[in-house]
Amino acid sequence: MSKTVLIVEDDANSMIYTSDLLEAWGYKTVRASDGRQGVDAAKKYKPDLILMDIMMPEMDGYAACNAIRTTPEISSTPIIMLTAVGYELNKLLASQLGANGFVTKPFKGDQLREA
Repeated sequence: MSKTVLIVEDDANSMIYTSDLLEAWGYKTVRASDGRQGVDAAKKYKPDLILMDIMMPEMDGYAACNAIRTTPEISSTPIIMLTAVGYELNKLLASQLGANGFVTKPFKGDQLREA
C-alpha cells in the first residue's frame, strides 16, 4: 500500500508539479488549495506526510500547521513547509509551530526527496 501525501498549495502550477513528482515516486496524493481545506483534508485522509505552502488565502500555512498540531488525531503527522520566502525567521517560526522541515521554492525533486 502506498503512502499518502497531502499537498496544501494555492498555486496550481506548483500543485501539479509537486503532485506529479510524488506520484512518479509511487506516492498517493491528496490536494488542498488553502490552509483551511488542508486541515480538513488532514482530518479526513490522515496522510503520512503533509507538504504545506505558507502564503495562502483563507488560512496561511503557519495557522494550518498550528491547527494540525493541536488536533489530537493528526497532531503527529509530519509537516514540511514549502515556500518562496526562505528567510531564517520564516524557518524559525515554522519550526516553533511544529513543522518538521522546510523547503524553499522553486525546488528540485532531489531537494524535496531529501526533506
